[in-house]
Formats: sequence, C-alpha cells, structure tokens
Amino acid sequence: MKPLGRAISCVLAAGFTCLTESRAPADPIPPEQRRSGFEFMNPETQEMQRDDGLNPGFLWVLDGEALWNRAEGPEGKSCQGCHGEASESMRGVAARYPAFDPEENRPIDLQDRINLCRRRHQKAPALAYESHDLLALAAFLGKQSRDIPITSPDDSRLDPARERGRDLFNQRIGQLNLSCSQCHDDHWGERLGGSVIPQGDPNGYPIYRLEWQSLGSLQRRLRNCMIGVRSEPFPYGAREFVELEVFLMSRARGLPIETPAVRP
Repeated sequence: MKPLGRAISCVLAAGFTCLTESRAPADPIPPEQRRSGFEFMNPETQEMQRDDGLNPGFLWVLDGEALWNRAEGPEGKSCQGCHGEASESMRGVAARYPAFDPEENRPIDLQDRINLCRRRHQKAPALAYESHDLLALAAFLGKQSRDIPITSPDDSRLDPARERGRDLFNQRIGQLNLSCSQCHDDHWGERLGGSVIPQGDPNGYPIYRLEWQSLGSLQRRLRNCMIGVRSEPFPYGAREFVELEVFLMSRARGLPIETPAVRP
C-alpha cells in the first residue's frame, strides 16, 4: 500500500474506533425521538431545502413533470393519460412504498413501479438505475407526497422482506466490521469526521446531496455507506436494497416525506 493509502486507512480506523468497540447494540430509536436528517443540517442547507427556488432538486422535479406528460412507447401513452393530474392521483403514493406487487410476487420500490408501468402499460423500455430520467420521475412523484407522513403498509406479504431488511441493518459488514445500526441507532447526533451522524431515515429520497452535486437515490446512498465501511456493495436493483428500504420506511413511520430533500 502506498504511504498516502496507509495514512488514510489509519485515519479511518481511528475515526471508527468508538463504533467498533464490543458493546450490546442499542435499542431501536423510540418513535418520539425520531428526527429527520433535516434537523441535523446547518441553517443554510435547511433554507436551501425549504425554498423551492434554491433547492437544486427541483431541476429534476421539473424534468420529471415533463416526462410524466410525454407520450412513450409504440402506442403513444403518457403517465398523465392513465393517471391524470399527479397532484391528485399521486398524492401520498411515495409515503406508501415499497409495496407488494402480486404479478412480480415481491416488494417493489417506487423506481420499480415506474419501470413496471413503462414496460406493462407504455410498452417502453425500463429506465436505467441512477439515470437522469428515472431520478426525475421519482423526484416528481415523491414531491406530490411532500409533508405527508410515511405510512408503510401493514401488509403481511411485506413481513419477510421487512425482517430481512432489519437483519441487514443490524449485520456487521466490511473490513471495518460495522452495521448500519451502530451508527444510526447507537450514535445518532454524535459527530464522525466533523459531520453529525443522522438517524438514517429514507424520507427525502431522491435527495440532492451537496457532496454529489447531483440528485441520487436511496440505493446510491446505501452503496456509499457500504463502500465507506469497505464492503462490496450490492448492485443497483438488488433485492437486498428493496428489503432494506421496506425496513427503513417502517422504522421511519410518521416522518414527513421531504422529496426532493437536500443533504450535505
């Protein structure tokens, strides 16, 4: 390993020492202590999210609105042609995903739903994960549910995925031997590398992240975390990511949808 690589590794290892100590895991965060990542940001970043004219995520929302109204596929169908005005038909939808799809016989997230609708009803090709168009449509749909509390479905068909997602959240992974819960349940509100550790809730996705200078999905953020603890990340679209989201949305029940949120 080159000297710079060794130095970075030492800094990371020192920074995570407090998290890797042997200790009993903390209890899940009580509902009355749930706090959106918005509350951990500085006032300038909070104002960027509050003001639609300053929020860079609205560039994707506007493109998503255009895509919602654009005819696709050989029969020239648009989303609007089936669903009407998104402000009415899509109100609250993002707060209820992931949901169980009987035809697929599995849980699907909002990105999956967009692509299933494209394939089934528009006869159009699926959009690639993290592509501008898929993020734009997801941001546009998420915005229709802004300020609505998360109401993860009480659907028994989701229970196996929710439990697997819970297990993944608590599983130590990577060379740093860390789990999601060690940061976001045990140490939320503390600082790591100068940044406040949030509770790790999914209520703002897709988000505009200042570090990325772009909009990104929850799967992108989860992959970043996995890479950060030196674990091989799941591929985009992996079953595990949807299962994690099923659990995270249940864990965040009651928090308002903030899409498109802004984060550091």
